[in-house]
Amino acid sequence: MNTVADKVRECLPRYFLDAREVLGELTVWVKRDGIAEVCQLLHSDATLDFDLITDICSVDYPEDDERFEVIYHFYSVRNRHRIRIKARVPEDDCHIDSISGIWQGANFMEREVYDMMGIRFDGHPDLRRILLTDDFDGYPLRKDFPTEGRGWRNTFEFFPLVMEE
Repeated sequence: MNTVADKVRECLPRYFLDAREVLGELTVWVKRDGIAEVCQLLHSDATLDFDLITDICSVDYPEDDERFEVIYHFYSVRNRHRIRIKARVPEDDCHIDSISGIWQGANFMEREVYDMMGIRFDGHPDLRRILLTDDFDGYPLRKDFPTEGRGWRNTFEFFPLVMEE
């Protein structure tokens, strides 16, 4: 097993679920209620030193009990290693702790996941839509969101382009 994954499992065994390294890319699955503690360990532990958050995204698995997966990507500049942390979130209790207090760069990334997928980040200092208008209905990256929208596209008038000869 990877030494980074071993450190997470050793320090926070109650949150550690699984780890896999494929093609040099480490992925660690954790319980959602421990995401802030796991991320604090990654950031603060001098041997790990993950000082850069590169992305937060999410995936929708509509058939699963824990429908959503929040995925975090971190990089250690000094140690030159990466890690991907995954935590599952159920649809009926769709929230996870914010890590914007650990990495300020997580602020806008969490807002984007909230805006597109509807996953709330507890403790976020300013959780509001970032890409869509406040009155937008729904979360367009969920797989049950209609591909044609919710009817609002039908309200636009269509003006065909007429080419002059």
